[in-house]
Amino acid sequence: MTPRRAPAALCWGVLAVVVAVSVATEFGRILVLPADDGAPVGTRVVRFVSYFTIQSNVLVLALAATLARDPDRDDDRWRVVRLNALLGITITGLVYAIVLAPTLHPEGLGWWTNAGLHYVAPVVTLVLWIAFGPRPRITGATVARALAWPVLWIGYTLAHGAVSGWYPYPFLDVSDLGYAVALRNLGFVVLLALLFLLAFRTVDRRLPATAPVSVETLSR
Repeated sequence: MTPRRAPAALCWGVLAVVVAVSVATEFGRILVLPADDGAPVGTRVVRFVSYFTIQSNVLVLALAATLARDPDRDDDRWRVVRLNALLGITITGLVYAIVLAPTLHPEGLGWWTNAGLHYVAPVVTLVLWIAFGPRPRITGATVARALAWPVLWIGYTLAHGAVSGWYPYPFLDVSDLGYAVALRNLGFVVLLALLFLLAFRTVDRRLPATAPVSVETLSR
């Protein structure tokens, strides 16, 4: 491994460990600690994987673990995964800090896992992307394909909520807010996602290149 790649691999590896421990610990907690509504374990597991926060952190784990092995990893599918990780964890951090943090006060072990999922992962992922890339890698096609995941998550969340009556976040709880307000809030999330995707593409093109890539490959 070249001198430039070694620090990148190490940093991505540390992030992978932090995220893996945070996700695994939080998953263990939902298995051990009963839900407020007495939901069975199977229901708690479904709810756990339904959180945008958890899905975003799993994407970051995939991103970090892969770049720890190969800091210059690149292919069309990988670009979408990487961009979704950047998008998801950025939205996770912002929404939590602005909307959810004032109403939630985790304690004990929950404080540590909360910090890993909502603060460490968002900040460190963005810092490492800016520092190590690899870039340029984000094309218009990558942006279009990456937008599919948040849209699918919204569709799944509304369908799951309509069947179960459970929603992962208060700002999209149709039972309390009604569809008009919940859809307005979700529309804002989609708009925010699109703006971030375009911003990531702009930054990807303007920051210095970290790894060579052919014009033909970048134009796809």
